[in-house]
Amino acid sequence: MKHVVSISIGSSKRDHKAELEIMGEQFLVERIGTDGDMDRAVELIRQLDGKVDAFGLGGMYMYIYADNRRYTIRDSKRFASAARKTPLVDGSGLKNTLERKVVTFLQERMNLELKGRRLLLVAAVDRFGMAEAIALAGCDMVIGDLMFGLGLPIPIHSLRTLAVVARIAAPIVVQLPFKVLYPTGSKQEQSKVKYSKYYEWAEIIAGDYLFISRHMPENLRGKIIVTNTVTQNDIDVLRRRGVEMLITSTPNLCGRSFGTNVMEAVLVTLIGKPLEDIKPQDYLEMLDAINFTPRVEYLQA
Repeated sequence: MKHVVSISIGSSKRDHKAELEIMGEQFLVERIGTDGDMDRAVELIRQLDGKVDAFGLGGMYMYIYADNRRYTIRDSKRFASAARKTPLVDGSGLKNTLERKVVTFLQERMNLELKGRRLLLVAAVDRFGMAEAIALAGCDMVIGDLMFGLGLPIPIHSLRTLAVVARIAAPIVVQLPFKVLYPTGSKQEQSKVKYSKYYEWAEIIAGDYLFISRHMPENLRGKIIVTNTVTQNDIDVLRRRGVEMLITSTPNLCGRSFGTNVMEAVLVTLIGKPLEDIKPQDYLEMLDAINFTPRVEYLQA
């Protein structure tokens, strides 16, 4: 049995384990949260290195992207250096392929007209593939990187503007402690309503679920949420707040959508190439081979 482990600096309350079969291979897929303790997460990777088939790095990302440039987050280097034998991925390779396909899925399979639709993307630098596909689809877009990532009440309205901001800010931002940029540990369970006018304005809210949930208002009636990892509790919260439709980029596995880092780790195991030799086309071909489709739930049905 193949063993894929997501080591996350997020809350351990979101831990989960599932056994599944993909293309005739049996997988044990699990998530281990360290409640914001980076030292423990690094130590877990060291302990399991060479004993599992692939690692996903959850609760943080190794890179941010903008305008075909990649910037490495300083704190992530500790994790990469701890995995000497087992491949470690943060989901970014899959985001740039899978999440583009999600936008196509909405248009072609869900018959959802996106041109002119009001869309809030809470952050684009961690899922630039989705951002580019949304822009190409013609959405009226608000990009929230400065708001949700840095706490600055400044919306961005185009990828061109985001690229200019990134060229100036990214070399500085990636040197900051990751906990400044993204909720970790118990902070993932804290929420405070902010930027509500953008939630109210949007017909579609997309991006990282922890960013979405951290500031979302009580009333989300009729909204469409396009996101990644959700638990059953998350779905219950969205249903109570009136969300009409939930789309996750990864499918439902034993009651939840695992993060893109987990699913990229699964694909890396199936592809069977050294990590440095895997190309975007390899991910696309594998996604097609296993008929990998987004999860769609109508929460008010």
